[in-house]
Order: sequence, then structure tokens, then C-alpha cells
Amino acid sequence: MSIEIKPWVRQDSQLIADCRIFKVKKSIEVSPRSGEPSDFFVIDSADWVNVVPITEDNELVCVRQYRHGAAKITLEIPGGMVDPGELPKIAAARECLEETGYEAGQLVSLGCLSPNPALFPNSLHTWIARDVRATAQIQNESTEHTEVQLVPLSQVPDLLLSGEIDHALAVATLWRALHYLRV
Repeated sequence: MSIEIKPWVRQDSQLIADCRIFKVKKSIEVSPRSGEPSDFFVIDSADWVNVVPITEDNELVCVRQYRHGAAKITLEIPGGMVDPGELPKIAAARECLEETGYEAGQLVSLGCLSPNPALFPNSLHTWIARDVRATAQIQNESTEHTEVQLVPLSQVPDLLLSGEIDHALAVATLWRALHYLRV
């Protein structure tokens, strides 16, 4: 039995909390099936970028850092928020340079992902950069501390499957990159 899926209608939206890098909103949405309103909570954030920087020696430039949510040190790829008025491609190059000291050069889009459509309305823009070069020092903000770790590209699938790289957005971006590269 097939049921036609229809969008809900937003009746109202209220700001619940402004948490610096995201806002929590309460949304009242009307069901297209019953006509009844229900409360939903949305985490509103700027768009994000992830970049897969690969050196001329076929090494992935990774970032090792402490993550407060998971309360652990993670192995990831460079990424972050798109600043207001900034193009995602520019944000990807900026984040790569700031977090790793590697200049991205030419970036190729791997497409957009929806980080978690149940909670987030924003997009994750994914990029790959070949033949990146170390040209600068890491530029961490006061609340960041990152270290660069170079990983042979051939080892990336094993790191993904073992869970060594487990940040879901980085994992999705890396699988896209591996498919693009046919690794």
C-alpha cells in the first residue's frame, strides 16, 4: 500500500536559544494528513564544508583534534563553517589552510550532503584538492588545537572501516572522495 508523502506546513517558528555557532528553534508544523499541529526542534546553522586534501605523494592530510561532544581525540579531515557571504569553495580552501597549513589550490566539488535532515536545515559542501602543499603554520583559534597527520591514501579505507575515522560527515566525504578517485 503506497501513501503519498506530502510536506508539512510551518505555522510558526520561535528562537529558543542562540548558541554562538548555531541556533535552536521551535517550529510548529501542521500535518498534511491530520491537519494537527506538532512541535519540532531545529538546529539552525550556517552551511559547512569538508575538504579532502591529498599531497603529490598520495597522502591524505588529516587533522587530529579533541572533540568536546564525544570527549575524545578524533582523526578527521579539515572542515568548518561557511562564513556569511563566503562561497563554499573559498571556505573549503580557508579551512584547509587554517587547520593544516596546507594550501588547497584547485578544488573539485564532490557535491552537497544533508548533515542530518531531521534536525539541521543546512548543507555540507564536500571538496577534494589534489597536490596540496604545506605553505603556512596551523592557525587555530583559542578554543582549537589541531595536529596534522599524513595518511597514505591506500590506508584510508581501512581507517574508515575500523572506525579510526568515525566522524560521520568526514566518513561520508571520504567515501565520496574514494569513489571519485576510484581507490
